[in-house]
Amino acid sequence: MEALQLPLPAQWVEPVWIGVQILLILLAGYLAQRFVAKGLTRLGERYPFPPQLLMPLRGGLRWLIMGSALIFVLERLGVSATVLWTALSGFVAVAAVAFFAMWSVLSNLLCAILIFTVGPFRLGDIVELIDTLDKPGVKGRVVAINLLYTTLVELEEAGTHCATVQVPNSLFFQRSVRRWNTPA
Repeated sequence: MEALQLPLPAQWVEPVWIGVQILLILLAGYLAQRFVAKGLTRLGERYPFPPQLLMPLRGGLRWLIMGSALIFVLERLGVSATVLWTALSGFVAVAAVAFFAMWSVLSNLLCAILIFTVGPFRLGDIVELIDTLDKPGVKGRVVAINLLYTTLVELEEAGTHCATVQVPNSLFFQRSVRRWNTPA
């Protein structure tokens, strides 16, 4: 017996139909995110919402809508939503554990970027980290700034030798800092 073969145009109907459905899903997602963005803009014009609130809200809703559209597209292509959610939740769990395990390192990296960009002090300045107003903290000349530490050389006082102190960058944003500029 010969296998029944569909004519060529009938073989293309199902893939074309799936392609049309995918395009409609993506179009619906795009239109939904545009509609939500316009609605939030109108809401911001009508009521005194700060732009610092509307920008992240608009971005979060955009990601949620387009992410949902992507999941619908993958389902149309035959990927199970259960498998997708299991993979996504597993990835999020591992990322959360890794993030908390590396919290202090990430904090110091972010603070280093802030030190480089904002410039609360620079090489050659004399800085002092103040614990409390009645107790002196670490004081020294900044000789190096890297991604984890700022290196200070303690100032030489009567008969003592200089010491090098490496201060985690995050401490400069957790405590008050007294700074003496070096002459230019």
